[in-house]
Amino acid sequence: MNKEGKEYSTGNKDVDQKVDALISEIGIHDTTGFARDIVISSIKIALESHDPYDLNLVNAALKEIRYGFKVFSTYRSTRKVLIFGSARSGPSSPEYKMAEQFSSKMCTGGYMAVTGGGPGVMEAGNRGAPEGKDFALNIRLPFEQKPNPYVSLEDKLINFKYFFTRKLFFIKETDATAVFPGGFGTLDECFEMLTLVQTGKAKPRPIVLMEPEGMTFWKDCLKFIKKQLSDGGYVSAEDASLYTVASTVDEGVNYIESFYRVYHSLRFDEKWTIIRCNSEIPDATLQRINTKFKSILIDGEYSKCGPSKHEIENNEFTDLPRIRFNFDRRNYGLLYALIHELNRG
Repeated sequence: MNKEGKEYSTGNKDVDQKVDALISEIGIHDTTGFARDIVISSIKIALESHDPYDLNLVNAALKEIRYGFKVFSTYRSTRKVLIFGSARSGPSSPEYKMAEQFSSKMCTGGYMAVTGGGPGVMEAGNRGAPEGKDFALNIRLPFEQKPNPYVSLEDKLINFKYFFTRKLFFIKETDATAVFPGGFGTLDECFEMLTLVQTGKAKPRPIVLMEPEGMTFWKDCLKFIKKQLSDGGYVSAEDASLYTVASTVDEGVNYIESFYRVYHSLRFDEKWTIIRCNSEIPDATLQRINTKFKSILIDGEYSKCGPSKHEIENNEFTDLPRIRFNFDRRNYGLLYALIHELNRG
């Protein structure tokens, strides 16, 4: 159904009925509506666009998305850390060594590693992960980006034609981000990640800028952000809460692990923002949050609650304690600060 309550349609009643019959014959039940809309969208694109390049783009992107879902579906219950960094960093570089050690330590702590699949820092991320504990989302390029030798070529390597489908999986299938020094591609991925969490298009996650001791890559970058973006009024001062800088592997690992110490996950449910927690929220913590973070509420207060109707219907962590509040959905920097406050207990 669209916003006006009308059924999504090809515009041809006979074709719509054939689509309905096909969905029924295939035996799709729980996701009938979504499956029907996907088929109808495919038909409408074919009818409305006469440019073969348009159809090739849609066809290739849909195939990549389908295969990506298939690869990750078995591992959704395991948290994953995304590792970005330069494809040009050699094994002797400090960022390569740091990324390898970081990946190893994160995987030892129960995470899986996800990289871009290429050489440099990406190779280090796959190299540091134990066998079977890493994924590689490779992009097909005429140079630099062949899968590195530490990638499993069987079930955890995905080769993408398009950057946008690759980025979708970078975000959707991971729970934390570690960004090492790199070039245009690394900065593009880093700033897109920050943009998505700053605007609420991606759920909160720990983002750590990994900088080996003696380097000033991120320090220099953050000076620019402070002087030109924050002081210039282009971003809020509170947006500095969206990320942290770590100069050692342990600092980066501890930051990610502490982000999920109490905080578990977040859900937007009608007017409510619901934060699910790994442990019960003390009354003193709730009172402190109500005092410190009242400015991001539209009305009301932060209060403990049970699972919502939609959470129960979808069986979404119904055993976890929660708080809910009417968030203005604007100041995500302060929402991050709130999460840090929860984790302090």
